[in-house]
Amino acid sequence: MAKKVVVTGGAGFIGSHLAERLAKKQYRVVILDNLSTGEMANVEPLLKKDNVELIQGSVTDLPLLRKLFQGAHYIFHQAPMPSMLLSLDNPQASHQVGITGTLNVLLAARDSGVKKVIYASSSAVYGDSPIQPLKEDMLPSPQSPYAVTKLAGEYYCYVFHHVYALPTICLRYFNVYGPRQDPESPYASVIPRFISRVSQGSPPIILGDGEQTRDFTFIGDTVEANILAAESDAIGVFNIGGSESVTINQLARLIIELLGSNVEPVYGELRPGDIRHSLADISKANTLGYEPKCSLEAGLEKTIRWFSKGG
Repeated sequence: MAKKVVVTGGAGFIGSHLAERLAKKQYRVVILDNLSTGEMANVEPLLKKDNVELIQGSVTDLPLLRKLFQGAHYIFHQAPMPSMLLSLDNPQASHQVGITGTLNVLLAARDSGVKKVIYASSSAVYGDSPIQPLKEDMLPSPQSPYAVTKLAGEYYCYVFHHVYALPTICLRYFNVYGPRQDPESPYASVIPRFISRVSQGSPPIILGDGEQTRDFTFIGDTVEANILAAESDAIGVFNIGGSESVTINQLARLIIELLGSNVEPVYGELRPGDIRHSLADISKANTLGYEPKCSLEAGLEKTIRWFSKGG
């Protein structure tokens, strides 16, 4: 009999890719999403499969979680608010979904006999550290409500493992990108925004001087990390990055080049909460068998192809 897994936030960008991969691995996949930021279009093809179902609901609904988690092997918790900017606009909602929702997931998992919870954390917990690359044992310094919720979720995962013997593993994602990211959202990530604008002949808008650096991770590598994390005996916190430091100026030039454009970037004011540099030390994740397989250029080519086909 196929093992049952639940993906919270499974209609979102990362969650839908993860649900798709789990379905291919013959798990019985239950997607939980209230469709506030997730999209039906992300999961409609999946729902034609016999081993995938969608439940519309929220992680703030503890009775629903207790019902859904019955008989589940793994819980992939991807539901908390997906954007630092969104949390700045609505810190209370960020708290309710990111902290209360995560506590609910852990309570329901504990009470349902779930084998393991895989929690989507973020590199945002490190804040604006001058020390690079970032290692899991560094002191966190969250700079936004979003980052606070991610860190609180990690602490709850730690407590539920050590106090209630619920196996948990936290993956600190570094700038995940790829097909299905929405460039039209006011909270869109930099890569879909750049691709969308340059494709239309408009210049990419760089906030600040563009010399801030990021570690971009292709969605396929992030999904692989989740599978490895679930199927291993490992617990604790792990960085999941692409292991390549790239300035936003370099990113813009590469996207312009890949799209065969001659536009020039324009510059705007830096956003509050933005950090200067971010690069993952993934040596701990290597012990899970994780190794990023997709270079930035190859990942951008795949993402651009997806956008050019209209999604």
